[in-house]
Amino acid sequence: MKLSLLLALSFVVAADGKSPKIASDLNTEQDQTVDVIIQYHQTPTPDHNQRLQRRGGVLHAEFSFTRSAHYSASARQLADLANDPEVAFISPNRPLTAHAFEYGVPVTNAPGAWSSSINGAGIGVAVIDSGIDPKQQDLASRIVYSKSFIPGDSATGDAFGHGTHVAGIIAGSGFNSTGTGYLTTFKGMAPAAQLINLRVLDSTGSGTEASVIAAINQAIALKKTYNIRVINLSLGRAVYESYALDPLCQAVEAAWKAGIIVVAAAGNSGRDNSFGNAGYVTIMAPGNDPYVITVGAMKTAGTIMRSDDTIASYSSKGPTAIDHLVKPDLVAPGNRIASTEGESTKFLKDHPDNAIPQSAYSTSSKSKASADYLTLSGTSMAAAHVSGAAALLIQKDPTLTPDLVKARLMKTATKSFPTYSTVNVCDPGVACVAYTSQYDVFTVGAGYLDVNAALANIDGITSASLSPLAVYNSADKNVYLRFSGLLAKGAVWGSGAVWGSGAVWGSGAVWGSGAVWGSGAVWGSGAVWGSGTTQGFGAVWGSGAVWGSKSGSDSESIRVNGEN
Repeated sequence: MKLSLLLALSFVVAADGKSPKIASDLNTEQDQTVDVIIQYHQTPTPDHNQRLQRRGGVLHAEFSFTRSAHYSASARQLADLANDPEVAFISPNRPLTAHAFEYGVPVTNAPGAWSSSINGAGIGVAVIDSGIDPKQQDLASRIVYSKSFIPGDSATGDAFGHGTHVAGIIAGSGFNSTGTGYLTTFKGMAPAAQLINLRVLDSTGSGTEASVIAAINQAIALKKTYNIRVINLSLGRAVYESYALDPLCQAVEAAWKAGIIVVAAAGNSGRDNSFGNAGYVTIMAPGNDPYVITVGAMKTAGTIMRSDDTIASYSSKGPTAIDHLVKPDLVAPGNRIASTEGESTKFLKDHPDNAIPQSAYSTSSKSKASADYLTLSGTSMAAAHVSGAAALLIQKDPTLTPDLVKARLMKTATKSFPTYSTVNVCDPGVACVAYTSQYDVFTVGAGYLDVNAALANIDGITSASLSPLAVYNSADKNVYLRFSGLLAKGAVWGSGAVWGSGAVWGSGAVWGSGAVWGSGAVWGSGAVWGSGTTQGFGAVWGSGAVWGSKSGSDSESIRVNGEN
């Protein structure tokens, strides 16, 4: 169906004269050379490459699993190439960045699985990030493969520090905090899982789309060799077009269809009110794809209890720009998370106060010159918790498909939340600002990750677990979830008591009395914020709503200090 849609688009000309097969942010009215990703309707062949090379283009890399390739070419030549019926879409090689006390893992209820030897053993998790420090003893024995996809830089270590932190949440063994004299052990979700280190971000945490697609392509190719069943993407960029055309989204779909679970960070733009949207419609790509598991961030309040946890105000909210998909899919701990760190990373140099001195988790009064652990905040950390959880589910039952893992995680997620929460954020040099979060489906998705509940679930499915559409009905001014139609044909959520929308997203007081997912309104007359109105509704669906070609900013800053 998607191929047919793309073919149909090739016969349409946009109002501004530009071919609909050329991304809106690619200027073809110039002679300068640009870096692009070209998607084809079939796997690129030598003939495809030669057609562009005859126009002066240069091939950098082919991505066979995603039917695309990375080229440099004249912008004007690309306008001519768009007329080729075998070309599906042309877009720039866009930049992207990382989304960046030991309470994260315990809060998810993962440690309970370890006593039953469910610890991720034998499962490969591909960490596509800034690299992993091989000298970090919590991780050294976990790394089974490393490769850099950064042009001109073959190093696979972690000069930035983000990838090492993410890897520790997923599979840290706790080596550096275990033994006599240690008061706290910092372990990851799946401490026996194997790590496939695919470096795409440089020492500043920046990278390009082509590098990420190449890494995803490599993960698919190595799936059988290292039993890669999960890809973690704690990175992203703004949304420029529908996921159906976006080359990054098409790459994650290729991995998903190859049997690899893809977990993506939602983004850290939940406080962005630039367009009067109160942080809604800020989900970043590739978290805007209906297949992947998109994760928002919760605050643990510094306790193991879940009852006092609240959403992090910076966690990006749905629905997605352009396609209006319901995202995130669920939430997980992502604030002030303690995890592994590498030697002399940019994070340690820039934020030494975030390092955890040895005296804080052992009886030693000395602090190491280079910290083994530090705290970071962001949806990057939340995504890593879910990637580790997915590895545990796969170890328990290797026959599980990505769709079934996603469905079980969403159905069993805790759905008990407050009606709303407010936090006062006082950043240095900036006046304090109060942010109020509403616990709707676009903020917390299907709920809060609960690993024990997901492991205990035995429900099966035969359909796809695509994230549903949010549809605004102008007649009654309500928003509904749509599970049928082209997007969700054969989707699991639409029918049956086991996988009905009420079972997955919940239908209690949080969502508003009388609001039943699938058949009722998301924000109805009896909704969360009182009779007849909701705070979130006006921000998302009102006259100032953001339904343009871009969501959020081009880059995502990593939360370092987090919220209290």
